Amino acid sequence: MAPKVETKNSKSASRENIAFIRQMLGELHQVAEKEKADMLCYLIEMAYVEAGELHSRM
Repeated sequence: MAPKVETKNSKSASRENIAFIRQMLGELHQVAEKEKADMLCYLIEMAYVEAGELHSRM
């Protein structure tokens, strides 16, 4: 993992990072669906929802 980098507006950067993670989870979910990986789809969906809730609280 990369070290945490502090920026002037770390709240804004954190919000962007969570949005990026959520976007990547959406793409991973599509791949998992194509592979019919049901459990993986479920876990990715849970992470996607959690990222959305975290993003909305920031």
